[in-house]
Amino acid sequence: MATGLAKERPDLKRPAHLPESPVPPIPKVDESKSDIASVQYSAYRTGLSNHRTGLSEHRTSLSEFRTDLSMFRTDLSTERTEMSKRRTGMSFQRTRMSADRTLMSVIRTSLSLISFGFTIFQFFEKMRDAGTITHAASPRNFGITLVLLGIVMLVVGIAYHLQFMIGLRHERDAMRVEGLIHAESRFPPSMTLIAAVLLLLLGIFAVISMMFQVGPFG
Repeated sequence: MATGLAKERPDLKRPAHLPESPVPPIPKVDESKSDIASVQYSAYRTGLSNHRTGLSEHRTSLSEFRTDLSMFRTDLSTERTEMSKRRTGMSFQRTRMSADRTLMSVIRTSLSLISFGFTIFQFFEKMRDAGTITHAASPRNFGITLVLLGIVMLVVGIAYHLQFMIGLRHERDAMRVEGLIHAESRFPPSMTLIAAVLLLLLGIFAVISMMFQVGPFG
């Protein structure tokens, strides 16, 4: 609806200034000649009436111009309100994408902890199996702790993301009901959230395999 309202009103012009026209002078009449005096006074009244008519027409033109200006300002205000609604609606989308980026940062940190802990666990486990070292309990426990820390961090990040998105959706619906935004665009499923849940399941499966020596990670 972002139309150029200013271009739609090329006829919006201020009336020209009323040329100065002096008030007709009071005629000097000969009171002894009543007929001529009556005619002169009638002509004088006619001149006054014409002068007032010109002033009234000019005031009418000015009033019409002010009315047109008011309607034009109303149209501009409606356009600005419409643009504000759309900007607010797009800000919800930007906020949603910012929340996804925050969750992606949590995923990267959790993935680093899980992979680093799993690498430590497997490294010392292989060295113990090869007979290079005899005791690998401490580094193995450290690796498992890192994996658990990554899982806990991922759980907290997912919980915070879900809580924030639910609140954002409720706020968006409330503003849509009040007519403050259009809310025509839909929130698509968050691929970041899906990836976070899959990584969480993978981390849980990995730590179970590491602790109980079962599965491909044990």
